[in-house]
Parts: sequence; C-alpha cells; structure tokens
Amino acid sequence: MLYSIILPTYNERQNLPLMFYLIHHTFQSHHAKKLNLTPSSFEVIIVDDSSPDNTLEVAQSLQKVYGKSQIQILSRKGKLGLGSAYNAGLKVAKGERIVLMDADLSHHPKFILQMIEVMEGGGVDVVCGTRYRKGGGVAGWDLKRKLTSKGANFLASFLLNPGPSDLTGSFRLYDRSALEKILPKVKSKGYAFQMEILVLAKSEGMRFGTEVPITFVDRIYGESKLGASEIIMYLKGLLHLFFTT
Repeated sequence: MLYSIILPTYNERQNLPLMFYLIHHTFQSHHAKKLNLTPSSFEVIIVDDSSPDNTLEVAQSLQKVYGKSQIQILSRKGKLGLGSAYNAGLKVAKGERIVLMDADLSHHPKFILQMIEVMEGGGVDVVCGTRYRKGGGVAGWDLKRKLTSKGANFLASFLLNPGPSDLTGSFRLYDRSALEKILPKVKSKGYAFQMEILVLAKSEGMRFGTEVPITFVDRIYGESKLGASEIIMYLKGLLHLFFTT
C-alpha cells in the first residue's frame, strides 16, 4: 500500500527539510513496522506556487538526496491556491491512499499512523485529524486566534453539520477513489475549502472513520497566512454552502 502525502508550499524553505525528515522518521518507527510500513510506503508530492523564498530549490535538493520515487515536485507559476494545489498533486499521485496536510510543521506526521490504523479497521473513506476532541488541541496560539478558530468551527458545525468535529482542519487521510470523486466538485476557496470537502463527502454517502486527536502547533518559521481577507472569504464560503447544500 502506497501513501501519497500532498504538501502545498508557499514560502516554506525553512520548514520543508524538517517536515520531510519527520515524515521519513515516522515511516521508520516501531509503530510503522507494526503496521507493515516502511519508508518505501510513502511518497511526498510538493506543490510549490512560485515561492519567493526559494522553497523550490530546497525541494529539489531533497529530491536529489531521496530520489524522484520518494519526492515529486510540481512547480506552478503564481499563487494559484490550496484547492488547485491538491488537485494538481492528486493527478500525479501514485498512492492508493492520500494524505493532505500542512507543510509548515503545524501537523506532526506521527498522527498519520493513527489515521492509517483507523482506515485499516475497514469500511471508511475519510479519517480526520481533530483539535476538538479529547486528546487534541493547539499550541502557540494566543487567545484571539483560539477564539477565531473555535468560533469558525462552531458556526460551520451548527450550520452544516457534516459530522466530523474539526471542519476547518486540513490534516486528513482519504481513500483515493473517494478524494477523486469529491475534489473536482469543490468550489470554495481558502478555509471554506476544507469544509466543503466534508459536506460533499457526507452528501455522497461516504463513511467517516473515528477521528484522531491531534495537536496543532503554530508555525515556528515563516508567517501565518490567516488574515482578514481569509476570514471574510471563509464566511462567504460558509453562507454559500449553507444555502446551496
């Protein structure tokens, strides 16, 4: 079983080497061996949107060390957005299962193994990481950021109620066939993109596995991409989904 890990990047040159190391280390761990996984069980697809900090050059250096079978690189002209990055990555992915996660170290790869265990239990199409169940949480956020996140998630859960507890999170494991069916239909941009995937999954009758509690750690290097424009886009996307689904 091959797992394709899609990492959209924009100005992640300092985070990317450590992120790849943690993924590689995770698939070398004792836990991974118990699941019959090895470093050859995964590939990383880096989708870079012309990062001005030379993230592409860092990705190419990693590829020279680990090989094209372990790291694929898609370099795109301009900042084209998260949704199109996932679509582009999915088109070249070779894996039967797809991991979507952030490249900025907010998502620790160790949780991938727990997601795999849930999916291996059988009968599910999507396994979500969650900050909002017992055992999950965030680190490094101030009170304002925590209230913004919880408020956004509460609104989404109240208005849309697709099932999972963390609707704005992006750390998830998908069966490939499920993601191929959903992803081309997603129209939302920004943070609403993550919500729409789950709303569409529910409408298609797809099965959600038991959520995996994760610790979301605020980025150490680089700047957060959350701003006023992203919040406004999120609210517009939420209302659109509420009135159309």
